[in-house]
Amino acid sequence: MEAMSFGTFIWTALGAFLTLATFSFLYKDNPLYKLAEHLVVGVSAGYFVIILWHNGLVPNLFSRLADGNFYFLWLNSSKWWYLVPALLGIMMWTRFIRKWAWVSRWPMALYIGIATGLAIPLEMKNRVLTQLHSAMRPVDWGNFLGNGFLDTAAGFSQVIIFVGTISALFYFFFSKEHSGVFKGVARFGIWILMIGFGASFGYTVMARISLFIQRIQVLEDFTNVAWTTDRGIFLVVWFITFGIFVLLSIYEIVKYLNRPRSVQ
Repeated sequence: MEAMSFGTFIWTALGAFLTLATFSFLYKDNPLYKLAEHLVVGVSAGYFVIILWHNGLVPNLFSRLADGNFYFLWLNSSKWWYLVPALLGIMMWTRFIRKWAWVSRWPMALYIGIATGLAIPLEMKNRVLTQLHSAMRPVDWGNFLGNGFLDTAAGFSQVIIFVGTISALFYFFFSKEHSGVFKGVARFGIWILMIGFGASFGYTVMARISLFIQRIQVLEDFTNVAWTTDRGIFLVVWFITFGIFVLLSIYEIVKYLNRPRSVQ
């Protein structure tokens, strides 16, 4: 294994320590978990501020007004109209002044209105129209079974999609009593819905498991480097990292044993 630089090892050790600190919440809420939680929130906030500054304000505002002059408040710029969204953004900060908080309602209302107008057509296209188009595709009778039972291009799968969609819609049709054939179709729709919800839940769980595996690999890499290096400082950091958790465990055990017991 190649030797790791001291700086890289320190960051790896910090990552391992924060990983264990986060996992300590599985026992109960504790100061180490709070430290990791507050640290990730603070670092994420600072990171996104820098990202928004360099990818948002600088290219979309300051670069557009670069040919103007600060002493004229950039009004002499060839793209002076970019000052309008800048002014609206400044007006949002009045939210922190109780006397002028009402001013922030104007840019907020404009922003929400524009965002809503853009989001509704996109949501309709992506979640409704696209789904309807996929459900209404003509059945490929010439290649009904395709190359396999689960071939998405096969006509059999297209029939399942169409019947499942209609059955799920039947379940939400409450203007008619669910009885007879209607009840059977609606019940099949429930099965389709459960399969869809189960697949979505399974996808979410697998995504979280992949993150968990990644953190375990970080701990494994840290362990391998710590025990294969010739530098004693690496092992010192390693023992300090786990020593903190040992001391915390002893503290919790002593605290549990010395807890006040209720007198019956």
